Amino acid sequence: MNVVVCIKQVPDTSQVKIDPITKNLVREGVVSIINPYDLYAIEEGVRLIEKHGGKVTVISMGPPQAEAVLREAISLGCDEGILISDRAFAGSDTLATSYTLAMAVKKVKDFDIIICGKQAIDGDTAQVGPGIAAHLDIPQITYVRKIEDSGGNALVAQRTIEEGYEVVKAPLPCLITVVKEINKPRIPSLKGKMKAKKAEIVKWSAADLDAESDRLGIMGSPTEVWKIYTPPARAKGKIFDGDPQEAVNTIVSELKDYLN
Repeated sequence: MNVVVCIKQVPDTSQVKIDPITKNLVREGVVSIINPYDLYAIEEGVRLIEKHGGKVTVISMGPPQAEAVLREAISLGCDEGILISDRAFAGSDTLATSYTLAMAVKKVKDFDIIICGKQAIDGDTAQVGPGIAAHLDIPQITYVRKIEDSGGNALVAQRTIEEGYEVVKAPLPCLITVVKEINKPRIPSLKGKMKAKKAEIVKWSAADLDAESDRLGIMGSPTEVWKIYTPPARAKGKIFDGDPQEAVNTIVSELKDYLN
């Protein structure tokens, strides 16, 4: 079984800054990490090949420094890392990002399952994983909390919904996005760290992908950020002490005055 895991390098959430002109995240000089949900995707991919054999290829789209998260993924058990990086990708929205990643997966060719974290903490859209599946025209199962069966030519998984979960079966190849309930990510071993340090990270530019140039970066992004601002602080609440019945009567009276 061959697994592709798509990961993203994101800024530490306590240090997020926005360029007021471009409306893009400022990444220079900011501590970056693997998107937390992607750690669960990495772990599930490694568990699948430990069970079935094969390899895990991890792909990330980002600036040159994103190589660091690929090496971390290799230290956690992935076999090889691919960085797709080019100025042509700058300003990509979720549509352009998912298209670019899909083109990279196509270049990998031999895959059975693509795994993504359910969403990235810097955008919180949960659109890139499903977008990749749509561009590749393969089945998808989102918000997976458990893989029940991954043998044969299909995958059976529990998909989280508001009322609990549902069991979904999809033929391979397919894409899944995972939630944190699916596993507990491992910590890198010394052997894994040594492997990651020596690993050769494959680097692909826009020219290496069989992609349409007008579907990349800003040109391929139909959405645009017009304004970024901090929401106003909420007004201070009022506490009603004393006898519960008196407090209720006071609240009702004040609500009537407010509505009138």
